[in-house]
Amino acid sequence: MVGILVLLLFSWFILWLAYKRNLNALGIIPTLKRLNNFSLGLVCGAIICFLHFGTLAILSKSNVVLNPNFTFFVFLNSFWWTLSSVLFEELIFRGALLYIAIQKIGIKRACFLSAIAFGIYHWFSFGVLGNWQQMLIIFFMTSIWGMMFAYAFTKTNSLYLPIGLHLGWNLAHIVILSQGPLGNQMLIFNENHKLTGLSSLVFFILQISILPLLTYIYLNNKQEKDTINAEKAA
Repeated sequence: MVGILVLLLFSWFILWLAYKRNLNALGIIPTLKRLNNFSLGLVCGAIICFLHFGTLAILSKSNVVLNPNFTFFVFLNSFWWTLSSVLFEELIFRGALLYIAIQKIGIKRACFLSAIAFGIYHWFSFGVLGNWQQMLIIFFMTSIWGMMFAYAFTKTNSLYLPIGLHLGWNLAHIVILSQGPLGNQMLIFNENHKLTGLSSLVFFILQISILPLLTYIYLNNKQEKDTINAEKAA
């Protein structure tokens, strides 16, 4: 919690120093529209994660069992860890630095820069530095998602949608499906055999592309509808 507060203070400081703006430049103040974006991102992120790994479990003939050691207090600790990590990453990579980069070099370049930084950061957070194969896979995967989060920020002028998307996927992936760094959580997958070859590649591509693609389509359609409504109102 202290780290998040420090990041918020740092964000306010550099925004004020650069443009005399406060944290609302990041869309911090909750509104109905922003809360709806957060809820949509949370639900969609979780559903896509469940569908992906549920299908993978069926095809790999995995046995899925409820972890008897997973208690409400374990859930609270895991939820807080996941929420803190999401807020930390969003404030760094889609926060004040992205806002300033957009003003300096434009939306496209700023989003690409944010995505690249997000991918490189995960070399360290995943502990794969030096393993070139894993570095390439993780960079490819996380940079695409970093682009999605950055794009969501630029299209909504708020952190609520990227936080919702990020948190929805991570909660399902880490806390419910036990696929993340916290180890066994609510559900435990006992794989009878892993997918290999083309089927494994297909599922990897689906994992990194479905949610970004749906987010891109949603935001573009929403922009077109908002433009049409604005023209009608005028």
